[in-house]
Amino acid sequence: MGFFDGLRGARAAQFQSGNASSNAIELTRRHPTVSLTKQGAVTGNLRVNLSWRMRTSDIGGPDRQGSRLLRHPFKLFQPEVVQAHTQGMVNVDLDMGCLYELTDGSRGVVQPLGNLLGDLNDPPYVKLSGDDRFGSPSGETLYVNLDHAEDIKRLLVFVYIYDQTPAFDRTHALVTLYPSNGPRIEIALDERHPQARSCAVLLLENVKGELVVRREVKFVYGFQAELDRLYGWGLQWGRGYKTKA
Repeated sequence: MGFFDGLRGARAAQFQSGNASSNAIELTRRHPTVSLTKQGAVTGNLRVNLSWRMRTSDIGGPDRQGSRLLRHPFKLFQPEVVQAHTQGMVNVDLDMGCLYELTDGSRGVVQPLGNLLGDLNDPPYVKLSGDDRFGSPSGETLYVNLDHAEDIKRLLVFVYIYDQTPAFDRTHALVTLYPSNGPRIEIALDERHPQARSCAVLLLENVKGELVVRREVKFVYGFQAELDRLYGWGLQWGRGYKTKA
């Protein structure tokens, strides 16, 4: 069982709702931002979903594996870094979390690690639905209560690999935002960073009264503490563990 950065020390509040299709906005390097305020989507619950699957080049039955061995017979003696994806086997365990800063100055984290699942109706107005270890279509979901948008200064949504096996380059991961109004917003984690263990995906920020979503997609080789330093959150971190289901 791997260990990760877990929030320690100062009180963090008692935590507890990309494609080219016409009904989606894909945030890219060239077009990294979208305004929820201009979409009229600053009320109700903003749903942020993480889903992923193994890259097709890593998925194959015996025939495909056999042909690969014929071309590269010595591969028979080399263990697979990430095994083919099956419903009953966890290959890459992606977790989603959120660093938050409220307008009253309080800061903290919502994440599966430490069971810091947040609260939707009280600070931090962010709640994690649960921990999906199979990358199923439903994935993992964060809910942000935008009826309290005036209380939120910034939220950093991030993804990390639980088992400490760097494998972002072996997965297709997608973070999708479902506002209360307007099209969904998609951010694909499609860059190849084989040694990265965490990725800052997006920043939701209150900019002079306007709620703006900005694509980040910044991969780092550490975990939450490194993301904290990168964005200046100033929390105290220590080793943490995630209980196995």
